[in-house]
Amino acid sequence: MPEKKHSLDNAYALETPEDNKALYAGWAETYDQTFAAEMDFIMPDHVAQLFWAMGGRGPVLDAGAGTGLVAEKILKSGDCILDAFDLSAEMLAVARGKNIYRQTIQGDLTATLPFADGSYNAVVSAGTFTHGHVGPEALDELIRVAGHGALFVLTIKTEHYRERGFADKFEFLSNRIEGFETSDMPIYGAGAKGDHAKDRGLVTAFRKR
Repeated sequence: MPEKKHSLDNAYALETPEDNKALYAGWAETYDQTFAAEMDFIMPDHVAQLFWAMGGRGPVLDAGAGTGLVAEKILKSGDCILDAFDLSAEMLAVARGKNIYRQTIQGDLTATLPFADGSYNAVVSAGTFTHGHVGPEALDELIRVAGHGALFVLTIKTEHYRERGFADKFEFLSNRIEGFETSDMPIYGAGAKGDHAKDRGLVTAFRKR
């Protein structure tokens, strides 16, 4: 089992970008084994399935890419160009070693993104939009760097959707997006154990107008 400092509870308790960097710096090398595998993290599967079902195409920005779990699932079902963007240099180093991204870029999703307007045909994310990580304020920049008609497939922890302002933000963005839909799904599969095994998440999908 992971050390306590690398637990899911501590990930949910993060408050600042500095907290995020510190936690994931020490967790990156074992994250796929001590979190994704042990908790049977299936949100990347949900994102990948919906991405292809809705006609997703590259180039794709993987927002909060971590170690590349979403990209791995997407590439299991087809070829696609993906770029990784994440706050943690250590998590990106693991992702880079998998040779699944065109490029990996370190940066803060809550700041101005280092991409031109309309750079991407899709934006995907799993496990990033939750308390202690990234809130709804990041959506404006993600929409800016997406092209007309770009597909978004993002996960948001169900209990945070209204509490953390995501519902209000999507309503505010209604004139900039279309085809908005949400699906409530389990975050973890049958193999998950512990207090969070039954946690739920919303998979949100929409397109930029």
